[in-house]
Amino acid sequence: MKRYPPALMLAFALAFCNMGAYRTSKLVVALFAAQLGADPLDVGVIVSLYAVAPLLLAVYAGRITDRLGMFGPMLGGTLGVIAGLLVPVVRPGMTSLYVSAAVLGGSYVFYHVAIQKLVGTVSTPETRSRNFAGYSMVLAIATFIGPLVFGYAIDRVGHVRSYLYLAAVPGATVALLFAFRRLVPAAARTEGHRAGPVLDLLANRGLRRVLLTSGVILTGIDLFSFYLPIYAHDIGLSATVIGRIMAAFALASFVVRVVMPKLTARYAEEQVLGWSLAMSGGTYLLFPFFTDAWVLGAIAFMLGLGLGLGQPLSTMLTYSRAPRGRSGEALGLRLTVNHFTHVVVPVLFGAIGSAFGLGPVFWTNALFLAAGGWLSRRKT
Repeated sequence: MKRYPPALMLAFALAFCNMGAYRTSKLVVALFAAQLGADPLDVGVIVSLYAVAPLLLAVYAGRITDRLGMFGPMLGGTLGVIAGLLVPVVRPGMTSLYVSAAVLGGSYVFYHVAIQKLVGTVSTPETRSRNFAGYSMVLAIATFIGPLVFGYAIDRVGHVRSYLYLAAVPGATVALLFAFRRLVPAAARTEGHRAGPVLDLLANRGLRRVLLTSGVILTGIDLFSFYLPIYAHDIGLSATVIGRIMAAFALASFVVRVVMPKLTARYAEEQVLGWSLAMSGGTYLLFPFFTDAWVLGAIAFMLGLGLGLGQPLSTMLTYSRAPRGRSGEALGLRLTVNHFTHVVVPVLFGAIGSAFGLGPVFWTNALFLAAGGWLSRRKT
């Protein structure tokens, strides 16, 4: 097996720190909000605030990355993530959770577009599937470790100090960026920037279908990140146990991404994506029927097997189907579509949860995932 190039290894290290902090913040904010007495609608608003700024800024972040390179957006985005994590430390309370979510979302989008473009830029068509699979495995490891560590930390030192410790994690990203700056391309030398109307990208039927499917996938992941902790808290599970259930999801994501290159070599990428979403939709139906921590962990593991394939496949398909010179913009457009669903769907689901309980939240999301699976498998 060939070794990864140094620039890709740097991307993996940066992703481990930043994604670990960003994803874990959703566990911390959900449990903190629950402790403060938030209802499902409050949590839905917080989920939406993670997405409002990315909805407005993602395409711009992609164009900036295409034109100026990846170092600046990654550094600025990381500093913003640190600031967002420190807001509840400075002034604990529900208002700070709203502000923190908005700052985190608006900052992370610049880093997110740039790191994905970095992975694509240092890859060839032959290594792209392997490299994106490796990148997604690093994200899964970070998502596995974060809830384990900080679920335990919340029980031991509380939510505010957990936010403080969590802010130190992306601090390592800043140090790595300056230490290995020479490994980050100043611009995508192989592409040549070609700005154009966003509607030109949406006119690409295959790319448009991937973008819509990607929004469904990210909705499934985010609703799990926020509403599984709320559901588990309501049935009396501790933060440590909830962290372990969340870690089971991340462990499954890692396991399935190990075999992703073999699956995409044997089957069409759209076919693999369709089956993964169908499996995820079926799994979502099960959550409200069980309260045992071991059973919930097993269901979370099954969900991770399905959704764990969806995110890297949609990212890889977006990059490969983007017009030459506009991969960063296409990745930004993907995030715009994702975050449009993040703004609308969580508030809708929060209202459903407040009116009818959390069961319909899980079941409605199962229908979204099933529809996404059907869409991804239709022939272009």
